Amino acid sequence: MPSRDVVSVQRLIPAPPEPIFDLLVDPAGHARIDGGGSVQGARSGGRRLGLGDRFGMDMKIGLPYRTSNTVVELEENRRIAWQTLAEGPASPFLGGRIWRYVLEPVEGGTLVTESWDITKEAAPSKLFVRRMEPMTRRNMAATLERIDEIVTAAA
Repeated sequence: MPSRDVVSVQRLIPAPPEPIFDLLVDPAGHARIDGGGSVQGARSGGRRLGLGDRFGMDMKIGLPYRTSNTVVELEENRRIAWQTLAEGPASPFLGGRIWRYVLEPVEGGTLVTESWDITKEAAPSKLFVRRMEPMTRRNMAATLERIDEIVTAAA
């Protein structure tokens, strides 16, 4: 039974997993692939992320805010996930969601699944965050479309 705390979208991208993964493991490029426009820029980047690495993001949904992210899953060219926490006074009440990308080589390219997992979201914000699901689903589809455009243009 699917969880209402995990939302996923998929796209078949006609490229091998390596260039897709390269985009995902460089925080400096996340603003370029973000389909929702909330990622404004990385406060760290220019390096390839590894398991346990932390990186910061400047964000904006209405008002600007910052996040601190920790890579919680990593399998080279197959999977990356990071847990996002808000920074500042709201941090105990907001954050904990996990953004996950799974890359599966298939005939014709790579099946990319992006997931928004709020199972570890801070309890005070979980009900509020759940209401963002339709927007998040649209934004994730747009993100996968951007990734597709970037890697296929470079091929």
